[in-house]
Amino acid sequence: MQNRREFIRKVAASSAGVVVGGSAYGFSAKSYNRIIGANELIRVATIGVNSRGNSMGGTFAGQKNAEIGTVCDVDERAIPKAIQTILKTKQTLTPKSEKDCRRVMEDKSIDAIYIATPDHWHAPLAIMGCQSGKHVYVEKPLSHNPREGEMAIEAARKYNRVVQMGAQRRSAPVLKQGIEQLHSGIIGRVYLAKTWYTNKRKATVLKPGTVPTWLDYDLWQGPAPRMPYKEGLIHYDWHWFWHWGTGEALNNGTHEVDVARWGLGVDFPTRVSSVGGRYEFKDDWETPDTQIITMDYPGRVSLMWESRSSNGRKIEGLDRGIIFYGENGSLDTGGDSYKVYDLDGKLIKDVKSVTEGESDVQGRNTASPSLGMDNLHVMDFLDAIKTNRRPNCDVEIGYKSVVAMQLGNIAWRVGRDLHIDPKNGHILGDKDAQKLWGRDYEKGWEPKI
Repeated sequence: MQNRREFIRKVAASSAGVVVGGSAYGFSAKSYNRIIGANELIRVATIGVNSRGNSMGGTFAGQKNAEIGTVCDVDERAIPKAIQTILKTKQTLTPKSEKDCRRVMEDKSIDAIYIATPDHWHAPLAIMGCQSGKHVYVEKPLSHNPREGEMAIEAARKYNRVVQMGAQRRSAPVLKQGIEQLHSGIIGRVYLAKTWYTNKRKATVLKPGTVPTWLDYDLWQGPAPRMPYKEGLIHYDWHWFWHWGTGEALNNGTHEVDVARWGLGVDFPTRVSSVGGRYEFKDDWETPDTQIITMDYPGRVSLMWESRSSNGRKIEGLDRGIIFYGENGSLDTGGDSYKVYDLDGKLIKDVKSVTEGESDVQGRNTASPSLGMDNLHVMDFLDAIKTNRRPNCDVEIGYKSVVAMQLGNIAWRVGRDLHIDPKNGHILGDKDAQKLWGRDYEKGWEPKI
């Protein structure tokens, strides 16, 4: 009888010219991209290795068919820590250190890049990676704004690169089973998905400051128009400022909304609304700490996301989650598990994760659902490269989920409902909202396909 680890691996395996800085890279995907054989290592460069990038570097290095060739970050303090994490895995080769992501693009030995930078860098780096012949794993959100997401799709298709967005629930085997049952009618016609996220974040007050010696602030800003350095912005609270971040909606909401859209079987909405504000503190946040986004989709289907960044009271006993409501009952999920209830709220099915009690490739207990799903999502990305297929959260799938939440933010910023073209997600008849479809760039840093 196969053990759980064998089951997980089988499920994962069966899943199935940019101008930057004023000069164009003088190479293309065809010019040097080598054929990756079944037994050949995929050499990966990790870009952005504080916190999430540090952990995921270890996850990549722990795979039997991957090796971290380069670690890149504008914060020189982060690189030694990331290398230490990598060397605690099976990898014996010490990765190269690099500050400038543009040098990574020039390295012909790198097959793929992993991106865990601030949001304003996600799509520009993904586009650069595709043009330089590299496959891309980019953390959510795929892009800072909708137009960048469209460009990332264009780049992936033009250069025939595998581009996976870090929506790891797409590779969770039990959740996939639950979504399949949802689509097969286990609760009848599904007409509403409710998603949520709660936290207890504190106030953010930025202060004028001097750029630290360990930070290349110019490179950190990259494609974003230049702004004076302020203490408190780096390395996390940039999330709450539109110039660099996308708020809680894209920071955390992307995960649940992606699963909700998957379960509902919908692409682009017809109407998007949002209410909320910065209610808990009077500080420097620009994005809401309390927000509700609702999306109507074709076929009498709705999706709702609720966020409280400054009040951690849980919903249904969970700080984050998804409930699908149907004509015959409901299905609850949030990670690699699901529960089914009848119309009276009686539990009729409870399916738990197959990774429970197992360890990942680094020996970390996967009782933490995200660690197990990270592993499976990375495995899917690497397998997609080897088999020349699209990954579980292909760039186009990720875009449709990300743009839904970006439209929610745009609706909140202009203070009214948005009417949307369900064929492509574009905003209809609202010039002020349409201006937020893209952004301005620092001269010489504009991404171009």
